[in-house]
Amino acid sequence: MNDSITVNGITLTPPVIQRQDEILTPGALEFLRKLHQSTSTRRQELLQLREQSRARISNGTDPRFLPETAHIRNDGGWRVAPTAPGLADRRVEITGPVDRKMTINAMNSGAKVWLADMEDSSTPSWSNVINGQLNLQDALARRIDFTSPEGKEYRLGEQAPTIVVRPRGWHLPEKHLLVNNKPISGGLVDFGLYFFHNAHTLITQGRGPYFYLPKIENHLEARLWNDIFIQAQQLLGIPQGTIRATVLIETITAAFEMEEILYELREHAAGLNAGRWDYIFSVIKNFRTRGPRFVLPDRTMVTMTAPFMRAYTEQLVRTCHRRGAHAIGGMAAFIPSRRDEAANAVALEKVRTDKQREAADGFDGSWVAHPDLVPVAMEVFDEVLGERPHQLGRLREDVTPDDKALLNIAGTAGLITETGIRNNLEVGIRYIESWLRGNGAAAINNLMEDAATAEISRSQIWQWINASAVTDDGEIITCEWVTELLDEEFAAMERRDGDRFDDAKEIFEEVALGAEFPAFLTVPAYARYLHESRELAAV
Repeated sequence: MNDSITVNGITLTPPVIQRQDEILTPGALEFLRKLHQSTSTRRQELLQLREQSRARISNGTDPRFLPETAHIRNDGGWRVAPTAPGLADRRVEITGPVDRKMTINAMNSGAKVWLADMEDSSTPSWSNVINGQLNLQDALARRIDFTSPEGKEYRLGEQAPTIVVRPRGWHLPEKHLLVNNKPISGGLVDFGLYFFHNAHTLITQGRGPYFYLPKIENHLEARLWNDIFIQAQQLLGIPQGTIRATVLIETITAAFEMEEILYELREHAAGLNAGRWDYIFSVIKNFRTRGPRFVLPDRTMVTMTAPFMRAYTEQLVRTCHRRGAHAIGGMAAFIPSRRDEAANAVALEKVRTDKQREAADGFDGSWVAHPDLVPVAMEVFDEVLGERPHQLGRLREDVTPDDKALLNIAGTAGLITETGIRNNLEVGIRYIESWLRGNGAAAINNLMEDAATAEISRSQIWQWINASAVTDDGEIITCEWVTELLDEEFAAMERRDGDRFDDAKEIFEEVALGAEFPAFLTVPAYARYLHESRELAAV
């Protein structure tokens, strides 16, 4: 690792990446330092509140609608800010990491919005952090291209979607940038560098600096982001309200505070998204010690038609449209196969059915993870929306906020099977191995797996073991049996020079089979493997 240097109060410890000086300018670093110093203490306090909340739920206290914020929910007069340029029509959004190839493919996909993901589908190696910023900057300047090792060239087309950047969550640090020997928040780094370098350009282009906010657990965390937005706009002389944020409702506690979250961000709010995979993970994480009533079946059986998922999505649409915000549906993770057209037909029909349900429920748009799915989702929403950009006028007054329905986990139909256990083991190991090599969006069994789906895989294993759950064959799930299955699955994985399977297995055993339950698998993985000089040895 190179010797550290300090610029404008920030100590840089990383290896040097080509062109990083274009991103880590003195002005950008000073901007980050100011944002960090004004928010660091509050961020740490909010992370401690998360731990306290999980402890209360674990001890038997269910989340509920907050009595102290009832006045916000009961006040029918307030609305979020008017729709910002480029965000009126969001009927299809494509998600993916900000590597160079994906940047071009997403910009050429035909989707209305690109969720440029620096979070769950992106490994936060220093190379990815810096190159992601460079790729976004180059895309906005229309100077980006890419040639694959096979010689295939990728270049920007004429039509481009609106870019909405998803920074890392509050829990992940950026250990290569320090203030007073303490790391800056990874989310603040991702937000701050993109905003500092591109906000004026985006405004000139008739758009704006737009963001997806992940992993928020309560309205106080939304308030912190709103304060950051206000300060960032002040520092760069940008009119207040220029920033727009869409919040992912992907934690069970946030589902009880959706209106309050929009209220805190109301001058900057664009909408809410039903982050289905992280939401399922959050349910398992929070209720993992609460007994059989909260044990879910195989991941493949936890669909959007499960009662607790229906309650969550319908209440989200109601909340958004009541306040003038867009409601965005969940991700279709299917990856079309070039070899199996029959399997493609079945999977595409499932995607179509999923999007039809969302459009019929009142969602204004939805996510896909692959460019080939854009036409399918577009066709479905075109049929419902026609020439309208959204369906904000559909207020869903037939939906009643219901805290008990949000917690109807026991109403989920399905079984736990040995196949489901093995699938979780395979996905968990393969994803972590891919993540450690710098690829946070891994194609596994024709699905785009990211950190959220890997979290479901490992958390289900942990919960099933600790609940002594029973499979459909009557087998009690024990740590010893799962270890045997893990060894079998691991032995069957094809190895290659330079792979990270041994490291991945070590991480998976810690987060799925250990006595303790780490809140996020990426935290120990980052601390142990990514914040080392060897992460860039091959760059």
